[in-house]
Amino acid sequence: MTKILMYSVRDDEQAAIKAWAQANDVQVDTNDLEFHPQTADLAKGYDGLVIQQRSAIGDDPSVYQKLADMGLKQLTSRTAGVDTIDIPAAKAAGLTVTNVPAYSPNSVAEMAVAQTMRLIRNLELFDSRIGQQNFQWAGLQAREIRSLTVGIIGAGRIGGTAARLFHGLGAKVIAYDVVRHPELEDVLTYVDTKEDLLKQADVVDLHVDLNETSKGLIDGPALKLMKSDAFIVNASRGPVIVTDALVAALKAGEIAGAALDTVEGEQALFNQNHQGEVLQDTNVAQLMQMPNVIITPHVGFYTNLAVKNMVDISLDDVLTIIKGGQTDHAF
Repeated sequence: MTKILMYSVRDDEQAAIKAWAQANDVQVDTNDLEFHPQTADLAKGYDGLVIQQRSAIGDDPSVYQKLADMGLKQLTSRTAGVDTIDIPAAKAAGLTVTNVPAYSPNSVAEMAVAQTMRLIRNLELFDSRIGQQNFQWAGLQAREIRSLTVGIIGAGRIGGTAARLFHGLGAKVIAYDVVRHPELEDVLTYVDTKEDLLKQADVVDLHVDLNETSKGLIDGPALKLMKSDAFIVNASRGPVIVTDALVAALKAGEIAGAALDTVEGEQALFNQNHQGEVLQDTNVAQLMQMPNVIITPHVGFYTNLAVKNMVDISLDDVLTIIKGGQTDHAF
C-alpha cells in the first residue's frame, strides 16, 4: 500500500485526511512536527511527503538529497507559500516541489474585506471606548465603502477575488500588478506603478507572494505616500511590510490604521499561547497597544472549505507524482 507522511498536522485537518485516505486506499500517517533536517528521518519508508510550516526548512541543502536517497520523488507544501523550501536545492536533488496555490481564494479575500470594514467603521476604536465604559461616538464618524478607493497590490487569484468583493460593495477598485488580467477589467482599473496606487487609495490591500521583489515592498517611503486617513490591510505575508516603518507611520499619524493577519517574525508568536508573558517582539507589542490596529494570527486561510482543499489538493498531487504523472502545481 502507498504510504504518505504529513508533517505539522493540526487536529482540525484529521477528518479531511482520514476521508481522503479511505477514498484513495492510501495509508496517510501524520505528526505535529515541522520538517527540518533533524526530523527528516521520520520520512524513511514513505512514498510521499507533505509539509506545512512558517519557518524555513533550514540552511543545509543536503536534506533534499537525503529525501531523494530515501526514494522520495517529491516535496509538497499544502499551502500557497513555498518560501520555506529551497526550491533550487530540492530540484537539484531530483524532487518535484508542489504547492496548493488556490485552496480557497475566497477565504483570504473575505478576511481582507472583513478587516477593511472593521477599520472604516472604527469598530476597533469603539471596542476600546466601550471597554472603558465610554459609550460616546463623537469623533468616530465612519466612511461607507462605496465612497472609497480600494487599491489592491497583487491582483492574482486572491487579489482578484478581493477586487470582485470590494467592487460588489460599491468601492472603486484600482490595482497594481506586474501581470495584468483582462478578465478583471470589469471590476478594477490598473495603475502603472505602486506609487500611483499608494497615493490614490483609501485602503491599500496586499495580496502578493513572498519573494525577493516583495520583501519590504511597503517601507517608510511607501507609507509616506499614503493618505493620512488611509488604511493598510495585509493578508499576504509578514515581510511584505517593514514593521519598524509601519509602527513609526502609525505613531506619526501618517496613516489612519492597519489590519494585519501576518507580521514579520510571526513564527515565534502565531498559533501559540503567550498569555501572561511579556512579548519579546517589541513591534508586535506596540501594535497591540494601538486601538487603530487589528492583529489576527494568520488565519485568513482558516475556513472549513480551505482546510479541506489544502489537504485534498496536496495529497492528490503527491499521489499523482508517485504514480508517475504530472501536476499543474509543480515548480
